[in-house]
Amino acid sequence: MLARPQLPMLSGSFLRTGFRNMSIDLELARQNMVTNQVRPWEVLDANVLDALAAVPREEFVPSGYRNLAFADIALPLGHGETMMKPVVEGRMLQALELTKSDGVLEIGTGSGFITACLARLAGEVVSVDMHADFVEAARARLATLGIGNAGVAVAEAVQGYEPNRQFDAIAVTGAVYALPERFRRWLKPGGRLFVVRGESPVMQAVLMRHEADGRFSEEILFETDLTYLANAAPPKRFVL
Repeated sequence: MLARPQLPMLSGSFLRTGFRNMSIDLELARQNMVTNQVRPWEVLDANVLDALAAVPREEFVPSGYRNLAFADIALPLGHGETMMKPVVEGRMLQALELTKSDGVLEIGTGSGFITACLARLAGEVVSVDMHADFVEAARARLATLGIGNAGVAVAEAVQGYEPNRQFDAIAVTGAVYALPERFRRWLKPGGRLFVVRGESPVMQAVLMRHEADGRFSEEILFETDLTYLANAAPPKRFVL
């Protein structure tokens, strides 16, 4: 009879060192994402870079894509939704010019990663998503990180949601063919709204400002492509 091979015993110190090294590797990968991907895309705001480096993105991606948490790709979340590329997340966070006195509305919670970043940069975050499982998972992740200034609710923003207040900033994390007029009503004078607008595959990331005189100004930031919000895609065209 062959002797059964003896498995090596792993000491507590070995395990602690292994987990510590894994943590260091993840932090290094996160920092590399910020330094080598996000910053070269003209994201220079130190607070935004710090938020992206501090929030553990790997905890917000689907488990099957954890090894791609810091890759320059949009990751599938389910329900046909995707997680933005890190570079787009960075440009959006920077464009909103958030301060600790700002109240922010996030339209499209998704994984909750952007929610967590917004919470680090602003005073209060209200986030809505039509998918209850997204909301439940995001709440759990935010609670695990001890984030207490962000609330997440189930709501469909384009046709159903109606907040009882206005916000200093609005982050729209899904694309729209045309901006719903109701989104403008939710923005305070002096407020900023980031949205990706247009028709796939070439869309424009736009920053809108609610000026003091009531006008809305627009600044086109860059071109990208993003999954549409529910009820915000282009109308279907019938070809004879």
